[in-house]
Amino acid sequence: MKFGIIVNSNDPETVWNAFRFGLQPLANGDEVKVFLTGKGVEAEQLDTEQFPVTEMMKQLQELGGEIFCCGSCSEKIRGISPKLCPVGGMKDMYRIIVESDKVLTF
Repeated sequence: MKFGIIVNSNDPETVWNAFRFGLQPLANGDEVKVFLTGKGVEAEQLDTEQFPVTEMMKQLQELGGEIFCCGSCSEKIRGISPKLCPVGGMKDMYRIIVESDKVLTF
């Protein structure tokens, strides 16, 4: 099964749980692709002691999951250059949605 996860939040607990959930399908042999959009592009800056977001992001990638970040939301609007994932656009988010069996939003 293919899972698409759209993250539009900058709440550390919510974003941490989005990536934590993404680990489960990967552990079961499913595919996971994550698209960070809106406030979600701040994911790499959300680490707290209780919610190590970037650690979850790295674990997801190590298990074969893919993460994309909206270029307009990150670079043009917020001046953020993501380090852990490639910059994408609406066509990437569209592709993830169309190709996924299930789409979850956080």
